Formats: sequence, C-alpha cells, structure tokens
Amino acid sequence: MSPTALSAATLHDLDERIAVPGYDRAGPAAGVVHIGVGGFHRAHQAMYHDRLLELGHGDGWGICGAGVLDSDAAVAEALGAQDHLYTLVLKHADGTYEPRVIGSIVDFVLAAQDREPLLERIAAPVTRIVSMTVTEGGYTEDNATFDLLVEALGRRRDAGAGGLTVMSCDNLPHNGERAQEVLLARARAVDAGLADWIASEVTFPSSMVDRITPGTTDDDRREVAERFGIEDRWPVVCEPFVQWVLEDAFAAGRPPYEEAGVQMVGDVGPYELMKLRLLNASHQGLCYFARLCGYELVHEAAGDRTFRAFLHGYMDEEATPTLPPVPGVDLDDYKHTLLERFANPEIRDTIPRLCADSSDRIPRWLLPVVRHNLESGGEIRRSAAIVASWTRYAEGVDEDGEPIEVVDRLAPELTERARRSREEPLAFLAEDLFGDLAADERFTDAYTEALESVRRCGARATVEALAADVPFPA
Repeated sequence: MSPTALSAATLHDLDERIAVPGYDRAGPAAGVVHIGVGGFHRAHQAMYHDRLLELGHGDGWGICGAGVLDSDAAVAEALGAQDHLYTLVLKHADGTYEPRVIGSIVDFVLAAQDREPLLERIAAPVTRIVSMTVTEGGYTEDNATFDLLVEALGRRRDAGAGGLTVMSCDNLPHNGERAQEVLLARARAVDAGLADWIASEVTFPSSMVDRITPGTTDDDRREVAERFGIEDRWPVVCEPFVQWVLEDAFAAGRPPYEEAGVQMVGDVGPYELMKLRLLNASHQGLCYFARLCGYELVHEAAGDRTFRAFLHGYMDEEATPTLPPVPGVDLDDYKHTLLERFANPEIRDTIPRLCADSSDRIPRWLLPVVRHNLESGGEIRRSAAIVASWTRYAEGVDEDGEPIEVVDRLAPELTERARRSREEPLAFLAEDLFGDLAADERFTDAYTEALESVRRCGARATVEALAADVPFPA
C-alpha cells in the first residue's frame, strides 16, 4: 500500500498510531515569527507550541516560519506542499518510535529574494514574538537578519504597533543579551532614536534549549513512509529528552509556556552554563577524537567504555567545578543522563555534525572552562587535549591518510594553522579564537603534550591515557 502524502486533507486518513493535531489549525493567528526553521526548531519550539495548541492554551500563538537564506527555499517548498505539517518522530533507546504530526507552523515566508513580506509580518500588530535559530555564529553585526529586524522594528515604531519580544533559541551563552547587543548596534548605525525605542520597548529573554536532533536524511523519509505510511518531504527525528529554560521577560505577552513544560525562570544563567559546559563541550570532547579513531556515528563512540570514561573525567574534574548551583538539578544525575543520551542507538547522530562549525563552538563552550580552571588552579589536562584533538582533526587528513572534510567558516585558515603547527607547535592557538591562551604556559604545556601524543601514538592511545588519568605513552 502506497504511503499517504501528508496534508491537512489527509490527516484523518493516517494510521491510528499517528497522533495528529486535534485543534483547528485555521484558528490560531501567527503571533510568533520564527527565523531559521531547521530541524531543531521543529523538534523543539514548534513542538512546545503544538502542545499548547493541543491543550487549548495556544490561541493567537501559531508560528509563521521565516527563511532568510537561499537554502531555506527547499524547506519552504517542502512544508508548503504539505500545509506546513510535518512528522516528528521520537526515537527511544529501546527501539520504540513515537510519531506525531506537528501543526503549530501555520504559515511560511521566504525572504531570501524579497524581504518585504517578512518585514510586513514582523511589523504587523499580531506579531508579538520574533524567535530565531540562526546558529551560534549568527550573532554578529554583519548578519543580514539583524538589519532586517532593525527595519521591521522601525516600521512598528512608526506605525505605533508597540514593542515585541526577540527570543533567541541558539546554544549561545547569554543569547538574549547578545541578540540585544547586536541589534542595538545595528539600530544605532541607522537611527539613534530607533535604538532608544528598541531599548525601551523590546525585550530579549535568554534561554537554554536542549534536544539532540540530527539532520533529516533520505533514510528518515523512507523509514517514516515504510513504518508509518506517511509520505513526508521533511520529517524530523530526535531523542525523547527535551528541555527549555526560558527567562520570563516578554514585552507584548507570551503563551502560557509553563503549561507545555517550559521552565520559566528569572535567571537562565546556571542552566545555560550547565548545558553548554557539560553537554555541548562534551560533544566536542567526543567528536574529534572519535573521527580520528574512525567512528562515524555518535552512539558508537559514546558506547565505547574508554570514551565514556574520558567524558566522565572531563565533566567531573574540569566542567563541574566551574558551575554555580543549578536550582532543581542533580548534576550527577544530569551527567549520567547525558552519556545515556549520547549512546542512544536509534538517533544515529553523526560525528561530522558535531565536528562542524568548531570555530564558533569551542571558544564559547570549552574555552570558558579552561580559563576558569586556569584562574582557580583547577584541572585542564582533558580540556587541553580536546583542543589538541581539534588541531589534529583540522589538518584535514585522518590517521589512515584519508581526507577529512572540515566544515567551518574558517576551514582554510584552520587547516593551514593546524598543518603549520607541526613545525610551530602553537600556530593553531591564534588570537582570533584563543585570545591570550597561547601565552599561558600551563595551558600550552598540556596542549602540546596532548598534541604530540595524538600525532605520535594516535587518538585512541591518547584517549586511553586520559580516561585512565595516566601519562601519555612514550
């Protein structure tokens, strides 16, 4: 039997195992405009809004997706062809699959070629939140997204539509503060009065977001079709675990997020640091060594006892001492859960995905741990070794001489620095990424020792020594 093409008209033709929206999708106005409708947004924020709508608490809080890149055209086309519906599949470690069709995205605006429709959407009084997932490296003054927001907010001011909330959902420390800083800088360059209006009328709550969500593959599409009988152009698969900690600072009202399981708090900081330094930095601790050892899938490396022991050591001895108390969280339990999540064999997350965009990730997730421990006299051996593994990976060749594709905005520079470091040991520790760390002898000693071990003895032998907390092999 052929799979059923997903659309509003076919929802009730689907297998009864598939949970579908029970609410009227024509009812909720799109009070949220979300920029960057990738897999993570659809596994996370859009899922929470779907919960609210299903509970009857989402009136006025549908989502209008927005794409600002040329590559977003494929997402717009796929979602548009199926009335912006998509299948979200939670993959449990025991092999259980939990599907649901998500209906909270009710419209989509593609602004890559024509910004006017998106400017009108953001300026419209019905829009009360603009949220975004623009990647960790997207919070810069040269990102056209912020120029677009400045123009749209100027229209709101001129029309007397009032302020709104700009809500970041990226893995970035103090993401709300950073979004505010960049947006105000762009506004001041255009109109100082507008910058003052934004500072007064627009809020920028910080958030901590968490759900491991691999990129959608053709295998995922086939599996959704074969297992559930749904022809879905862009399904999303993810782990069951989900967390969203959100600062309660909204300029124009908000959905009752707490009804959907969001943790509304006054200070996101402790949760943010916990996640970035334990989960995100541990992903970086795993990925370069794992790639050099020949692993392609995260769960395979995370299931390796040596890698698990190494990550345990990093989390316990180096990351945890840098964290403030986290209200309501047992850190030992959290760390155990992280390793179990990494090892979920159903997710099939890839090592290359974790290795991508390292120049945006390592400085924000790992280096703060290094600096804190240098200042406090704490342990840095494992953190320095993670940087060394990145250096060896960035050479672009694995231990068998096969090429590695380095996916990074600075890929050519990183590869040149990494290769040059064979003659100049500190060449990779350039100031643009590492600040003054190259001048800290305790860090550079640990880094060069680990890098020499990786090159002389290989990645596995180096991880084994780190896991056992013994000297590197001679």
